[in-house]
Amino acid sequence: MSNSQVIEKLLAKAKRTDLPSFAPGDTVRVHVKIKEGDKERLQAFEGVVIGKSNGLQPSFTVRKISFGQGVERIFPTNSKVIDKIEVLRSAKVRRAKLYYLRALRGKAARLKEAE
Repeated sequence: MSNSQVIEKLLAKAKRTDLPSFAPGDTVRVHVKIKEGDKERLQAFEGVVIGKSNGLQPSFTVRKISFGQGVERIFPTNSKVIDKIEVLRSAKVRRAKLYYLRALRGKAARLKEAE
């Protein structure tokens, strides 16, 4: 058995199946476990999914505007710090990566809702 096959088996054990399916353009709320000292709490990060990467270690990028400043956060899909993901709305997009949203401001950055 080669090294890559061993790595694939280990990552398959850690794969999460409890998360909903979502795509770029969807607005999601990711509940993240935050540990402060000996306390643990949940923090929500809500924004638009601007990209997903698949493979052995899948991840997705969520972008939001916080106090007029754009904030992006990359989440590993199989991470244990993600408590749950809620899909709030879906948008109709024609691209897999929505990096062009970084340059748009205000109403220009809106996405059309999917039917």
